[in-house]
Amino acid sequence: MLDLETWSNSGIPLLRAPREFVAELHQRHLPQPGTTVVAVLDAQHHVTASASFAARAHILDGWHHRNAILTQLRQVTPHDLRLASPTRTAVLLRCREGSADWTEQDGAWMWALRDASALHGLRCGSYIALTPTGWQSLGDGRRGRNPHSGSWADGPVHTVTEFAPRAAREPAPERPWRPAAITSIDTVRRAATS
Repeated sequence: MLDLETWSNSGIPLLRAPREFVAELHQRHLPQPGTTVVAVLDAQHHVTASASFAARAHILDGWHHRNAILTQLRQVTPHDLRLASPTRTAVLLRCREGSADWTEQDGAWMWALRDASALHGLRCGSYIALTPTGWQSLGDGRRGRNPHSGSWADGPVHTVTEFAPRAAREPAPERPWRPAAITSIDTVRRAATS
């Protein structure tokens, strides 16, 4: 686990446009409380890969979180371990309930992000908490009201229930039923022998 002071003093690169970054990740993943989103940024701070996953609530084990982050990174982007220095950055957005202030759970996730980034050949980037009051980049104090942990409910819903009910649809034109013509077995036998 890392405390907020250690995190703040560890030289984490700042996001160039945190408000736009959080909005983009939120639009891509619509995270609900309990969802974690890991994103990989290129040298120009554009998102090149991202994944969202649910973690078990109330786990304070940074090792567990690190393994979960590594699993997601391995699925969405190749490692950069052969490079002399990292060019891409891993950023974590954690959607949770409660206060926007730092918690021990955040400390475990911060340690996990730092370790998983090093093991995948990436720089460790910002840790963002998405709470009922909005988002906050912990350690540098930048924040905003939207999106927040309940914003996922405002997003578009892509389900079958969006289609109009069957009764509201236009009925298909009626066609009279006619039985198909039946060929006699003698005709088939004659065709087969000729």
